[in-house]
Amino acid sequence: SCLFACIMAAVVETAPALEVISEARIFGGMVRKFKHDSTATKTPMEFTVYIPPAGLVDGAKVPTLYWLSGLTCTSDNFTTKAGAQKAAADAGIMLVMPDTSPRGAGVEGEDESYDFGTGAGFYLDATTAAFSTNYNMYTYVTEELVALVEAELPAMAGVKSISGHSMGGHGALTIAMKNTGYCAVSAFAPICNPSACPWGTKAFNGYLESAEEWSAYDAYELMKAREGIGPFEHLLGGILVDQGAADDFLAKDQLQPEKLVAACETVGQPIEMRMQDGCDHSYFFIASFIDDHIKHHAKALNAKAAEVMEAAAASGTMLASFAETAGKVIKCKAAVAYAANEPLVTEIIDVAPPKAGEVRCKVIANALCHTDIYTLTGQDPEGLFPCILGHEAGAIVESVGEGVEGLEVGDHVVPCYTPQCAEWSCIFLPEPKDQPLPQDSVVSGCRCNAGRHLSFLD
Repeated sequence: SCLFACIMAAVVETAPALEVISEARIFGGMVRKFKHDSTATKTPMEFTVYIPPAGLVDGAKVPTLYWLSGLTCTSDNFTTKAGAQKAAADAGIMLVMPDTSPRGAGVEGEDESYDFGTGAGFYLDATTAAFSTNYNMYTYVTEELVALVEAELPAMAGVKSISGHSMGGHGALTIAMKNTGYCAVSAFAPICNPSACPWGTKAFNGYLESAEEWSAYDAYELMKAREGIGPFEHLLGGILVDQGAADDFLAKDQLQPEKLVAACETVGQPIEMRMQDGCDHSYFFIASFIDDHIKHHAKALNAKAAEVMEAAAASGTMLASFAETAGKVIKCKAAVAYAANEPLVTEIIDVAPPKAGEVRCKVIANALCHTDIYTLTGQDPEGLFPCILGHEAGAIVESVGEGVEGLEVGDHVVPCYTPQCAEWSCIFLPEPKDQPLPQDSVVSGCRCNAGRHLSFLD
């Protein structure tokens, strides 16, 4: 049988296995170095973590601070030189240190200089033909690594922040600006305007096909683009930057922190730029102030963790309420379309329990799409009135009918319009119809049988 709408479940690829290369005990926690095959870089990748004592307790989950290192570095530099483990142990924060590029990709020219190729991935996704297959450090750091860490290690899902040094400071700033999932950012001597410095222009010319792509990986340009929009509100505590006043690369115009400060002032973005007298570009400089950065991140991460736990508690309350409504008719407020081109009317309706093959969902966020408008204007020959529009939604399964497989109460789902009932008689199946039925992760149905439908609890 065909269903009126469909449920599309989120697909999460099975995480590649992690191989432990080494481990060591420090400040009651554990440093572990891992190796795995990366789908983003198509090469083996290594990363190092520090799990604080709080994360070694069975069942515990802790916030995570990602650290991006600079040119020529590996995952070992910060681990062995920054001295961050004591502060991280005290704050109950896990540290994650990825490598700075793929290694052994075999791309021509990747090993010819220290500031391009191996050890110099610049935390972007390359688009030039030579480098686009392997040099995808942006995707590796923001997607693949996060998924691995949250699946395989005691990381609290969705509670993360990011920091880095030099090239890694550039990466941390741009990633935090473009991804609201990071609740805080800081940097040591970051490359603030790579589109206008020797290191950055060399990297961008080699990795990116078009100059139009540069601004997407430039902290100064990203901040400048916020003019008229305002600051990045998801970055709790603003931006913290330490810069050595005796840094040789500052004098060589590689870093340009004054540009970032000016852009922040223009858009009202809170930033603390601390010029540290006598300090250079080395890890002696980083070790001197890393505790301040850990505290900056800990404050934001703790606030984010409290928010996540509060949401989880609310979710538990919601699931308990589902147990009370399962199998019963419920009352629901709905905006009903009684006829084409007529105003929607707010009504209280009865929503029946799901029948066999049906699912009842609580809609959390809802939107109208072109198909809804197409129906409301009377142009859809299959549009029926009265009806409730808004089939695209973020929803939670409240109850399931007999025979439903692959969905359980509490699952987060996306109802969608796409008709895929996987029956050859269905008019929506693509031609030709002499091929095997498609098998994918979409638990779906189509609207060609108006007698069966999903009921929504709003």
